[in-house]
Amino acid sequence: MKYDFDKVIDRRNTNCLKYDFAAERGKPQGLIPLWVADMDFPVMEEVKQALHDMVEHGIYGYSEVKESYFNAVCHWMKDHHGWEVKKEWMVKTPGIVYAIAACVRAFTRRGEGVMIQNPVYYPFSQAVRDNGRVLVDNTLREENGRYTMDYDDMERKIAASNVRLFLLCSPHNPVGRVWTEEELRRLGEICLKHNVIIVSDEIHHDFVFPGHTHYVFANLDERFQKITVTCTAPSKTFNMAGLQVSNIFICDPALRQAFQQEIDRTGYSQLNQMGLAACEAAYRYGGDWLDQLLVYLKENLDFTRQFIKREMPVIKLVEPEGTFLLWLDCRGLHISDEELDRLVVEKAGLWLDGGKMFGPCGSGFQRVNMACPRETLSRALTQLAEAVKMIQKL
Repeated sequence: MKYDFDKVIDRRNTNCLKYDFAAERGKPQGLIPLWVADMDFPVMEEVKQALHDMVEHGIYGYSEVKESYFNAVCHWMKDHHGWEVKKEWMVKTPGIVYAIAACVRAFTRRGEGVMIQNPVYYPFSQAVRDNGRVLVDNTLREENGRYTMDYDDMERKIAASNVRLFLLCSPHNPVGRVWTEEELRRLGEICLKHNVIIVSDEIHHDFVFPGHTHYVFANLDERFQKITVTCTAPSKTFNMAGLQVSNIFICDPALRQAFQQEIDRTGYSQLNQMGLAACEAAYRYGGDWLDQLLVYLKENLDFTRQFIKREMPVIKLVEPEGTFLLWLDCRGLHISDEELDRLVVEKAGLWLDGGKMFGPCGSGFQRVNMACPRETLSRALTQLAEAVKMIQKL
C-alpha cells in the first residue's frame, strides 16, 4: 500500500482534544483514547502541500473560493455518490453541528417538535434542547444486534408532537447502519405526508463496508429534494475536523434562503482559508488515499470481531455496515452504566464514549473509534479483555 496506516504518530502535546484533555474532561492521564471521532492517521501529502503553500505566502486575510473549489466538491459527490449537485445549492458552514443548529432555528419555532432516532450522535439532542424546541425520540428498534426504524412510532409521534423537522443520521452514528433505499424512501414518504423537513447528516457517507451502499437521501426522489438539507464535510473522510469546513446542499430555493438568513443572523461569513484550501485538495486528490484507508479499516473491523469473539465473547459487536465507529453491547456483563464506565476507565485504562450519552437506549453500550493503527487498537482491546476477565472472576 502507498500509505502507511500502521505508523503510530504521537499526538500528545499538540492541543489535541482526543489525547491532551483527559484531566479537563475528568479522566485520569495515560488512557488510550478511542472516543472522539477523529482518526489517528495523517492527511495525504497533497493536503499538506496545499496548507504549506498557503502558510508560506504569509498573508492570511479574508478569503473565498473560486470555481475550482466547487468543481472539486461536486465531482466528488458525482463520482463517489452518483449525485449531480449544482453550485447554487451549496452553502458553506464551519461544521455540520453548526448547520444542524441553524436548521433547527431556521425551520422550526419554539414549542414545535424535532425528531431524532436514539441512540444517536448526542449533539442532535443538544441542538434541539439548546434552541428551545421539543425533542421527539423515534427510538430505533434493536433486535438480535441489528437496528431498524420504527415507522409506526415515527408517524404517530410526528402527528402527535407537531414535528416540523427530522434529523436523519445516514450512515448512522453510533449503531453503524447504512440505510437501504427502501428504508429511506419509506421515511421520505412519511415526512412528505406530514410536511416535515429533513436534515440528512451524511458526514460518514464515504465509510461504507462491502455489501452495502450509501444512498444520498435527496437524490432518491425529486420530491425529497424539496424538503431536504444534505450535510456533508471532508472532516471525517480526510481527518480534517480541526479545519472546520462543511458543504451543505439545499436544492429548494426557499429552504436555502431561510437557512442562509439564519447563518447571516449569527454574523458568520467567510470560512477559514486553511480549511477551504485543504477541502479542495482532499476532494481533488483523495480518491486513492480513501480507497486504501477503507481496506485498512475493514481489516481493523475483522481484527476486532475475531478478537472479541475469542477473548471476551460476553461482549457483542453490533456489526457495522458503515462508519469507523463500533457499537459494543456490554449488557452481558450485568453491571450498571456507572460500573461499566469505571471498568473501562479504571481497570481497562481506556477512554471510550459511554452509550447513555447517545440516549437512554444506549445504556449498557460503549462506542469505540477503530480509526487508529492496529497496534493501538490491539493494545486497547487487550486491556479491555483483561479487565472483563478480571470482573468475571469476582
